[in-house]
Amino acid sequence: MASMRDIQRRKTSVESTGQITKAMKLVSTVKLQKARGRAESSKPYFEGVYDTMAAVLARSGNVNHRFLKNHPDKKKAVIVITSNRGLAGGYNSNVVKLLTQNDEFAKENVVLYTVGRKGKDALSSKGYEVKADYSDVIDNPLYSDAMSISDELLKSFEAGEIGEIYLAYTVFKNTVSHIPTMKKLLPISVDEYELSDEEKLVPMNYEPGEEEVLDMIIPKYISSLIFGALVEAVASENGARMTAMDSATSNANEMISSLSLLYNRARQSSITQELTEIIAGAEAIN
Repeated sequence: MASMRDIQRRKTSVESTGQITKAMKLVSTVKLQKARGRAESSKPYFEGVYDTMAAVLARSGNVNHRFLKNHPDKKKAVIVITSNRGLAGGYNSNVVKLLTQNDEFAKENVVLYTVGRKGKDALSSKGYEVKADYSDVIDNPLYSDAMSISDELLKSFEAGEIGEIYLAYTVFKNTVSHIPTMKKLLPISVDEYELSDEEKLVPMNYEPGEEEVLDMIIPKYISSLIFGALVEAVASENGARMTAMDSATSNANEMISSLSLLYNRARQSSITQELTEIIAGAEAIN
């Protein structure tokens, strides 16, 4: 059995760790309230943007535009959104697995645009090419940040450097449920979009022309989805960290209880041994 001093030292260490995890849980809870409200209020808009864009193209038939052409021989660009800090359970590793465990995203066929140092470091160590890093964006995402990322990606797409654009992030469902998701942004896939009977009867006309209209709305579509993903990722990160710190605090409390029991047993054993020695010494004198 460990000595009383060792047990007390271990107990003090666990108590200090428990205080830290409890404080981190409280901080994450406060941040989550703000991030959650932002994500839930903006989510209908970003989902509407995606559905509207798919519906427009589905009703347009075969539209010839530079942002809608398939380039299967080119590399895939993936925007990977993780966090700058750890201690958030499996939040970061789950996003990384979206690439590393999917044969379609082999490292030789992918270039990354990373948001968050944890994802960047993990994927770089596995041999993935990081073309651009926007890790500072995740601390306080703004729509202008999403526009900057979108502009860079669309330039590479136009130049023929990349053939497809994907978004890897975590969808915020609720406080304890966060879903790692891979979404294709360009070229937009409309094959799975089902038009209603009313929508099929309404023709899609572009004014002044499809080239000018798509030149305007596709960059806005990309920027909107990136910003929506950033907002949801922040909420998911804080939710995951709050859950992880709550679990860590509970584990620390359990360890403290176990160590207190061990300490009391060691103390009782020590007292019993001292009494035994005193009684044995008294009997020897007599």
